[in-house]
Amino acid sequence: MLLLTGATGLVGSALLRRLTTARTPVRCLVRDPRRLGPERVRVQIALGDLADPPSFRNAMRGVKTVVHLAAAIRDQPAGSIEELNGIATWRMVQAAERAGVERFVFVSALSATTHNRTRFLRAKALAEEAVAASSLEHVVLAPSLVYGQGDPYATLLGRAALLPVVPMSGRGRARFQPVWAEDLADCLAHVVAAGGGSARYEVAGPETLTHTELVRLLLRAAGRPRPVLHVPTPVVSRTLRALETIMKSKAPATWDEAELLEVSMTTPKGTSDAEALGVPPRRMAAVLGV
Repeated sequence: MLLLTGATGLVGSALLRRLTTARTPVRCLVRDPRRLGPERVRVQIALGDLADPPSFRNAMRGVKTVVHLAAAIRDQPAGSIEELNGIATWRMVQAAERAGVERFVFVSALSATTHNRTRFLRAKALAEEAVAASSLEHVVLAPSLVYGQGDPYATLLGRAALLPVVPMSGRGRARFQPVWAEDLADCLAHVVAAGGGSARYEVAGPETLTHTELVRLLLRAAGRPRPVLHVPTPVVSRTLRALETIMKSKAPATWDEAELLEVSMTTPKGTSDAEALGVPPRRMAAVLGV
């Protein structure tokens, strides 16, 4: 039995389709089973989430492999970024050890270090440390910026494109090697099927784009090319923090999310780790058809 967290997310839903097609017995830890769509009749369901540690214990009964994809890039009513990423992963690892789980697969992120300027990447680094320090066989995949159909950033950008000029935080010089969610899901499917040994893979796409280039590409793909307006970082920070104070979790964007796009996420390995997993990542322009 395999336990999958984050099964309703961009990468998790793509991986779940692959697992059910391969007839892998899967249990999904979810808050709302309806969000699994048609896949919910093909899997076991464990109710719970990252803010509910007792649900981890119940979800892991009889499980041999955990694939932990669930994450939060903004504070939630149930917990902070640090609690829902770093502490929750540590607790999940502990629960896995107690339950007799043999293998733990974790999706981290490129540039995740304990001294990163962003809360999310610092929390991911702590989570990665907890996985690596465990007694479990473990595999960590650290991708660059992940994109795909319906991803939250592209959706938000599409709304911003209704304006004559699209605002962007900072100078837009952060560099990314964007990787398609379907390619990352293929990498994970290979890891699950292959088994054996602990390892860490840095998963990146075949091209390096600045944030500005990324935005322009997404706007072209949406059929709404617009001029980009670079807004000074302090202005963006103050504005989004004020918006979050007023709207709480309903804010359309937060400073923590915006700040992530001011931090480069690249690897000198390029596509070599993905190719070692049998996946030649596709160029973003080719995937988007532009």
